[in-house]
Amino acid sequence: MELLLDVMCGGVVSYLRMCNHDTAYAGDRGLEEDDALLETAREEERTVVTRDVALANRAVEEPGSILLESRNVEEQLSELATAGVSLELAAEPRFCGRCNGPLEAVDESSDSPEYVPDTNAVDVRRCRSCGQYFWRGSHWDRVERTLSRVECGDE
Repeated sequence: MELLLDVMCGGVVSYLRMCNHDTAYAGDRGLEEDDALLETAREEERTVVTRDVALANRAVEEPGSILLESRNVEEQLSELATAGVSLELAAEPRFCGRCNGPLEAVDESSDSPEYVPDTNAVDVRRCRSCGQYFWRGSHWDRVERTLSRVECGDE
């Protein structure tokens, strides 16, 4: 799914990217005005995710909108799931959690920073846009636990 989140929904950005949703964030793009955000959503055919009722109402036509009511991240994730957004962690992540750039697998023979785990033992990916490295570590486990609570409806 291709989404554009306004600045009031920034807490769920990385979750959506880890679930392989192409997720643009207004805060990363300097989209402060509703008109600019809507124009970008139309041009890129992205569904607007917002807590702003007036903005959601303006985006009802293509590409559409999802209105979130809660300020709590887990509750927002639950609202997204109810709206039909799949919240299953990607087996092979495609989007950078930091910038939404495309991820590529890191070859076992590639030089990587010391903080990156051994690429012979762990699947490591690198963002082609910002250079950030990603692998399934403790952060992945925390996200997985959070998403499992959302799927079960636990608050």
